[in-house]
Amino acid sequence: MDIVPIRWGIIGAGRFGRIHAQAIQSSYGLELIALCNRSPQRLEQAAADFHVSRTYADFRELLDDPCVDAVSITTHWRDHFAVARAALAAGKHVLLEKPMAESAEHCYELARLARKAAGQFMVGHICRFDPRVTLAKAAIDQGRIGRIVSLHAKRNLPTAPGWLRLDKTSPFMGDGVHDTDLLMWFLGRAPSRVYARYVRVNQFTYPDIGWAMLEFDDQAIGVVETNWCLPANTPTVIDARIEVVGTDGALTIDCSQTGLAVLDRNGLKMQDTDYWPEQHGGMVGILRDEIQYFASCIRDQRTPDVITADEAAEVVAVLETAEQAAAAGQPLKYSSPTAGRDRRGATDNSNR
Repeated sequence: MDIVPIRWGIIGAGRFGRIHAQAIQSSYGLELIALCNRSPQRLEQAAADFHVSRTYADFRELLDDPCVDAVSITTHWRDHFAVARAALAAGKHVLLEKPMAESAEHCYELARLARKAAGQFMVGHICRFDPRVTLAKAAIDQGRIGRIVSLHAKRNLPTAPGWLRLDKTSPFMGDGVHDTDLLMWFLGRAPSRVYARYVRVNQFTYPDIGWAMLEFDDQAIGVVETNWCLPANTPTVIDARIEVVGTDGALTIDCSQTGLAVLDRNGLKMQDTDYWPEQHGGMVGILRDEIQYFASCIRDQRTPDVITADEAAEVVAVLETAEQAAAAGQPLKYSSPTAGRDRRGATDNSNR
């Protein structure tokens, strides 16, 4: 049965906006009709590459276009709040890339606005759509490893991609946001105390290395490791791994081994086979699955619950505390603004 296509616009036609564009054009029932970017050259190139005729230099003009049903917001993360707030006010369905906004205050304000908005809203925490992660979550919820007592997550990058990002975002907000979310999701609660350290290797706006320690009362401890200055010849695209230890077992999620390694004149490199690989002229993978899930929520008029707005906001709140702890050089208590609310999709296994 034919379905009415959801007409999509992208605000922010940089690297990740272009990846969103590929995923949208590779998804059944979605139509990419509009692009927005402040750079005329980048906008013109993206419009030509994706055969899009509606182009805007100002995101407000795109939001005023009645033909646009949904938007992906893939701008710099410090612009997320203003753009997402305007998109919600315009009645659009909003898929907002992580991190949700530049401050926890703005994140919780967006969550409040989303609850009242006409359109659906979701923050793009892509790892919650990774089958390796969701299978691990199911095993935890089934009690297969008992009560979680220890978690260690790392998400490290070689210097080339790392150096491109260190003037734009910190390792915590750039990649630690994924693992902080997953550790809290696995446990079903936020930490009670946070400690963190940064190490500066090069003179960028943000330090190259960040480690955070999350204490979950006296029952569990988690470490989030982010290092954006691995050797340039590191073979993996991203050195990502999570180890979870419980009272009755353990599990490991390894995203470093992609299953495909190519050796050429530039050396050995793993290739992405999971997140947004191209196949038969289109894009497949986890990002496309995430976008298709959000599209199904739009069609079914249901609030996305794989990741909620409050959960996405709390990740930023915890990392804000981690950055404050790193600056202070001492652990800081964390009090959850969402205490008393269920973390949707989580199972409390603290007494197992």
